[in-house]
Amino acid sequence: MANEPRTGWRNTQPIQRESISVQHFYDWARERFRLTLVAGGDGMHNLITEKNLHRPGLALAGYVELFTHRRIQIFGNTEIFYLRSRSLEERVKAFAMLASFDIPCIITTNGNALDAELLAICNEQKIPVFVTKFETTKAVYYLSDFLEDQFNPQTVIHGAFVDVYGVGLLFVGRSGIGKSEVALDLIERGHRLVADDVVMVTQKGESILMGAGTDLVRHFMEIRGLGLINVREMFGIRAIRFQKRVEVVVELEEWRADGEYTRTGLDESTTSLIGVELPHVKLPIVTGKNITVIAEVIALNYLLKHYGYDASKEFASKLEQVLLKRGSERVAGGERVIPYFEHDFE
Repeated sequence: MANEPRTGWRNTQPIQRESISVQHFYDWARERFRLTLVAGGDGMHNLITEKNLHRPGLALAGYVELFTHRRIQIFGNTEIFYLRSRSLEERVKAFAMLASFDIPCIITTNGNALDAELLAICNEQKIPVFVTKFETTKAVYYLSDFLEDQFNPQTVIHGAFVDVYGVGLLFVGRSGIGKSEVALDLIERGHRLVADDVVMVTQKGESILMGAGTDLVRHFMEIRGLGLINVREMFGIRAIRFQKRVEVVVELEEWRADGEYTRTGLDESTTSLIGVELPHVKLPIVTGKNITVIAEVIALNYLLKHYGYDASKEFASKLEQVLLKRGSERVAGGERVIPYFEHDFE
């Protein structure tokens, strides 16, 4: 609606990191990617400003016109065997040219080691050198995924995020409307809390949004009139998860007589978060309405549609067939689902 007030979750602005330090990268990637620091420890303050990686084969051969030196440099078998094919003097000269640029760090794959003379250059130029036993393809995949996560846009949503039957439902709406209470009811019914009050949403790839809580709040919830509760301690580990894909936005709002609410579901509503379109369900709150059960049905209906069944479209198809068959003889409500009541009055 044109005059509909825009709630805070619609106006959130994406934020994006401009850089991370090599130390930050190493702290998070050391165990995951089995990295070992072998040189250049004084350069851990260097900044990584791009999420893409670079393999400096041409730069080692002397062509540096298009050398993207600000990226992490990956030395795979190609680079290592090229260097080994040169004399030590040529290796040192080629590597010195490379190290004259502002390189954040170097990673060698397949457990390959650089000559002591080359490591000495990295120590002098304060370029950290790491070694991983992963093969190049696997290392590039893992490292690219990590860097993409660090540099991709993210935003903060005020809401409650729950895994319902494996579907990530993000509940939004004005403060105090009952998002946390709905989430708590869903947890009591066996579903899993991802985050409450503050939800960090990060874009992964072109059309995927992942949500998580914050280090401070984690799985605490604030229930008005009761205070703070720890969902993990109260309901156990089964009641939480640390991350989940955001799949449906459920907006809670007070019922309005002039409000427009979906009746058939044929006109699917979507909303955009960080440029990603998501199904959007607007739920009016009225006395006696069981929002928790409706939330479960939203999740189940999403799963049905995901696997190819759409109740709204099937009903519309059946209605069209009946109208075509009867022509002008339209009977309100149609016929009974069975033509004859047998002698069974249960």
